[in-house]
Parts: sequence; C-alpha cells; structure tokens
Amino acid sequence: MRSYLDFEKPVAELEAKVEELRAMQAAGNATDIADDIGRLEEKAGQALKDLYSTLTPWQKTQVARHPQRPHCLDYIAALITDFMPFAGDRKFGEDEAIVGGFGRFQGESICVIGHEKGNTTESRLKHNFGMARPEGYRKAVRLMEMADRFGIPVLALVDTAGAYPGIDAEERGQAEAIARCTEACLNLSVPNVAVILGEGGSGGAVAIATASRVLMMEHAIYSVISPEGAASILWRDTTKAQDAATNMKITAADLSQFGIIDGIIPEPVGGAHRDPAGAIAAAGQAVATAFAELRELDREAVRRSRRDKFLAIGRGLE
Repeated sequence: MRSYLDFEKPVAELEAKVEELRAMQAAGNATDIADDIGRLEEKAGQALKDLYSTLTPWQKTQVARHPQRPHCLDYIAALITDFMPFAGDRKFGEDEAIVGGFGRFQGESICVIGHEKGNTTESRLKHNFGMARPEGYRKAVRLMEMADRFGIPVLALVDTAGAYPGIDAEERGQAEAIARCTEACLNLSVPNVAVILGEGGSGGAVAIATASRVLMMEHAIYSVISPEGAASILWRDTTKAQDAATNMKITAADLSQFGIIDGIIPEPVGGAHRDPAGAIAAAGQAVATAFAELRELDREAVRRSRRDKFLAIGRGLE
C-alpha cells in the first residue's frame, strides 16, 4: 500500500479516485469508464510531475526519509552478485547499522559498505535506524583495508541521519572511530565511489563517503546536521526546520553547484519509492560510469586525486 507525504495530497486524491473507478470496473458496476480512468491517470501523472519539479528543500528532506524508499540492502540485492557479508570489527562486536562485505558488480570484484535503515519495525530496530556505533565504523575500516590490500574497489551506500549519539557509543570512542574511518577512505589506493541514497547526515555519513567520486540521488539530502537539529541550535525551535533546510543548502542541486558532490543520479517521477527498480538501475549505471573513469589511474594517482578533490572544496567560493 502506497504511503503519501503531506504535500502529495492532491496526487493522492486523484490516484484514490482512479483506484475507486478501477474497483467499480472490475466488479462490473460501471461500464464505459475506461476513458475516465485514462484521463484521471494522465491528470495524476502530470500533477505528480509538476509537484516533483518544484520541490522545496524541506519537501526533499521528506522524500529522502520516505519509509518506502529503497535502502542499502535493496541496492545490494539488485546490483551485487555473490555478496558475502562480513561481521564484526575484531575489537568489540558487530554493528548491523553498517552492512559490509565483498561481491561482484558487473562481473568485477567489489567491496560494499553501507548504512541500512530497515523497512519494518523489526528490521529498523535490528539496524538501529542506520545510526552506527563505533564498531560499525571500525568494521568499515577493516573492510577497506582488506579491499586495499587486494586491489578491490570500494562502493559506499550512504543513508543515515547520523552516527548513534548514545552513551555506549561515546564510551567506546565514537568520534575517534569516525575520524579513523574518514582517514581510511582518504588513504585508499583503490578507487572508491559513494552514493548518497537518502539521508547523508553529519560525520556518520562522511566517514564512508570521503570518496574518489561522490554521487547523490536526485531527492537525497547531505548535510552537517539535520534540519531539526540546526533549528534547535540556531533558533531553539524545531518547528523552524523548514527554514533551516532552505538555508543549509542540503539538496543535490546545491551541493553540485558548490562542488561538494560529483554527480546527481536522476530518480523516477515521484521519487525512488515509486519505482525502486528504476532508481536502483540508474544508480548502478552511474556507479559503473564513475568506476570506469577511475580505472586507468595507478594507485598513487587515485590517492592523490581524492585528496586534492577534498582539499579543493570551497576554494572557488573565496
């Protein structure tokens, strides 16, 4: 059953009417309504297209958090064959907020690391809503170092509101783990590509998104803090989250303009949650193109180009 966002109400009403007419047609309670159904479908489709062509940053935030949006494991299932997940950081334990392992992407070996939010109550609790603890980032470091040793490229699938801020995470060195993970990304001598699938929140996202190429889904967001968090700090009023979202420049279009990301992956009309297969296919093609651009670089050139890329961010704005 499709879940609608608040701003999608006009589309929801049209599509509900279409379903009502289809039910009447199937029950034989109405005749010659095929044309009416067609007209309503066309109207609903155009309304959806118009709506999504003018989304505000806050509306994009809602789309990025849509409960039916495809998550990390959905992308892995569709794009990665022979996937073998790894568990544990060899220091403390396992953190299922970060999924990682090795498999094949278009026939080539690849290391995949990503945040998994879950799509049911049970799976969301299991994966801690995609908010990783230190052991999750240390597991990511372990996998990146292994990939580097064997010359295997790394794909990061980012979708988190941020690293877990709990007392237990702080006790085990959350900030240090994030810093070490970011350092591991920068030190890789193999190409790494990161895709912001939904939310890219704070250091929890940067820890695995410090990549040779950073791509972003069209309706994803990427920021140093959530709009609600920024509003609570700046105005002490979380109801001003819409203002914060606009002022923070968190959309793919804004971040591409500033040179923070390297590419935007178009989503199906109505967002990735309406056509997960189409969104995942588009992401797969973009990732393949990004890796192809990096294939000819030697190990030192890969490391140097990544470091130079991040050092250059913001210089053109001075």
